[in-house]
Amino acid sequence: MMYEMKQVCKLKLQGLSDTDIKEKVIDENIFQYKKKSSLKRSFPYILKRINILDDKLRNMMVQEPFEVVKVINLYSILKTDQLFYEFMNEVVKEAFDKGEKELERKNVNVFFTYKAEQSEFVANLAESTVKRLKSAYMKVLIEVGIVKDLRSRELHQLLIDERVRKHLESIGDKQFVEVMGE
Repeated sequence: MMYEMKQVCKLKLQGLSDTDIKEKVIDENIFQYKKKSSLKRSFPYILKRINILDDKLRNMMVQEPFEVVKVINLYSILKTDQLFYEFMNEVVKEAFDKGEKELERKNVNVFFTYKAEQSEFVANLAESTVKRLKSAYMKVLIEVGIVKDLRSRELHQLLIDERVRKHLESIGDKQFVEVMGE
């Protein structure tokens, strides 16, 4: 949802309120969705991710090339989704720390089994929901370039722009830089 993130960042930087942004996005169909229901469903998540970014990161989302934007987008997901953060920390980071060359399916499955044992919320998720989460997590990893593709599941270290890395560290979010693989 990087396109959507950029559009909302632009509006936020123009000084629009969350309510005004929502109205504008829906009334003008800024995301160019075919169904208004899809727009209304995805907008709160996008806004939540934008709202955790400071103006420096928002400006970078709007002005910087794709390689920088994808890292900031990943950061916003990690910052707003605790389960995904734990997945990155306990599965992906651990794979990098061990020098593994691919993200094995069994490690992903073990993660969700372990989380179901730890959390009543995760334990109560439908099997189809867990399957969608696994798929969504892999999609994010592929889009940012950490995983090459679904077939090989080959791992690649994410290159974090020095300005982004330093900024995240300066605002006390070094743990997110580490989880992203640096």
